[in-house]
Amino acid sequence: MPLLKLVPDNTNINFMRWRNLALVLSIIATVASLALVGVKGLNLGVDFVGGQMIRATFSQKIDVEQLRGNVETLNLGEASIQESGGARTYQIRLPKPDGGEAAANRAASQVRAMLGQKYPGSRVDSVETVSGKVSEELATDGALSIALAMVGIAIYIWFRFEWQFGVGALVTLFHDVSMTLGFFALTQLQVDLNVVAAILTIVGYSLNDTVVIYDRIRENLRKFRKMAIVELLNTSLNETLSRTMVTSLSILLALGVLLLFGPDVIFGLTIAIFLGIFVGTYSSIYISSPILVWLGVKPDSFLRSDDKEEAGARA
Repeated sequence: MPLLKLVPDNTNINFMRWRNLALVLSIIATVASLALVGVKGLNLGVDFVGGQMIRATFSQKIDVEQLRGNVETLNLGEASIQESGGARTYQIRLPKPDGGEAAANRAASQVRAMLGQKYPGSRVDSVETVSGKVSEELATDGALSIALAMVGIAIYIWFRFEWQFGVGALVTLFHDVSMTLGFFALTQLQVDLNVVAAILTIVGYSLNDTVVIYDRIRENLRKFRKMAIVELLNTSLNETLSRTMVTSLSILLALGVLLLFGPDVIFGLTIAIFLGIFVGTYSSIYISSPILVWLGVKPDSFLRSDDKEEAGARA
């Protein structure tokens, strides 16, 4: 019985044919994502803005405005309420009450009592409280960790390959992170520490896929010194396509199951990684590789001068 192959051995797709179109679409999508983040902003969770978040599940679908009115009768501050991964599960976010932990506990008890009275059969699944100082530190550390990861990866690629590869990796990572943040700005899904972990996971996956492709490109640069750079990139991408597809599809299938049947508490983490893997697979083909052409890389770009003279003499 022959082995099942997602990508036949003789596959020869002309990826570079659409590189300019992909560049235009990627630029538009990246600018749109950054604009969404700037205009709509991110729905930051209590991890980053401080406050109190109560996750509650109801026996039936409820009216959000009515729930908000019932919460505000408790005089605990302006309430922000949204669905949390299901039609009957909601997140109630309140400002951090003055008075420390004791005041936070009293506020949670008031909300729990109100829900039990107004919505029989409801239950409080979790209560999270974060102070303003801690949330500010978490926001700063989260942003710094993502930035340092991207810069560190670019430096690593630079030293392992050449500076053009480092620039390509950094642009690819920026593209992937921008797409993810734009999605969260558009959907207004809550951004918490789980999403930061997801973004760092996306950065790591994108790097892994990019390094595999770059390593094959470097091998082919040494092997096919007379081949045009566009043709060489197509060859390298087709040679690594099977590995890329198998890895990406395996991860997407697992994440798809988590999206459908996983717990609500990791919904943000799961959807962020799912989107990031999809975008990262695209960018490793249509961002990291074509950028080498735009940066002027040629088959003899990294040959030593004596090797270039020898190659010229043979030609």
